[in-house]
Amino acid sequence: MNRKTVSINQIILILVLALVAIMFLLPFYYITVNSFKSFSEIMKDPGQLPEVMRLENYQRAIDQVKFPRVFMNSLLITLFSITGMVLLGSTAAWKLVRVPSRISAFIFFLYTAAMVIPFQSVMIPLVKVASMTYLLDSLPGLIIIYLGFGQPFTVFLYHGFIKGVPKELEESAMIEGCSDRQIFTLVVFPLLKTITVTVIILQTLWVWNDFLLPSLILYDKDLHTIPLSINRFFGQYKNQWDKALPTLVLSILPIVLFFLSLQKHLIRGITEGAVKG
Repeated sequence: MNRKTVSINQIILILVLALVAIMFLLPFYYITVNSFKSFSEIMKDPGQLPEVMRLENYQRAIDQVKFPRVFMNSLLITLFSITGMVLLGSTAAWKLVRVPSRISAFIFFLYTAAMVIPFQSVMIPLVKVASMTYLLDSLPGLIIIYLGFGQPFTVFLYHGFIKGVPKELEESAMIEGCSDRQIFTLVVFPLLKTITVTVIILQTLWVWNDFLLPSLILYDKDLHTIPLSINRFFGQYKNQWDKALPTLVLSILPIVLFFLSLQKHLIRGITEGAVKG
């Protein structure tokens, strides 16, 4: 009787998980299928398979948004932003953990408090400060702003994980004559691989797909990111789905492949950081 109950429960669980998977995959189906259709076909029946695979949709979309350029803009912004977050966030968290004091506790409190501040409340001050510091309409300026907004969450994750790193390893390295920089780069940072991959995944998903922050900082079309370029196809009177969807597929594909290649580290990194914290 118990075996039958367990078997029924497993079947129900599988069916529920399959239903949830279908719900999550359905938008990807609609995006991919409709990216090969003409505008009239999309409006007629979005769920139907295309009568003819219109590969020219992708070519027209690539030409209109200058996809190689906007892809490179997004890639550079993401690459430098994430690299800065990892380097600055890991070193800051390490010092906050290894130098316990009221000042360290207060600084960490500021980091965690910054995570709950709504972005909408700082939009206007951000633009004013960026204008005064010549960060507007500049890729380096946007990267610096991403570093600032990404540090609280990055430090929070690293802080919890570093608490579980044995301090004796650092003391042994110090006895051997290593400097603080050598201790961190040669001893501590290699042990942070799991949480580093987690930080890279989460922050990359944010920076790559972000629309609001680039829309506030970047005005020159040559500096636009992929989300900003896709927005060109949507106007007050007409939405050019036959051009927007191919561009959307091209923008999603790299980040999906990136996520799938590193996803095994994601849950483990968050779990270990939470437990050790």
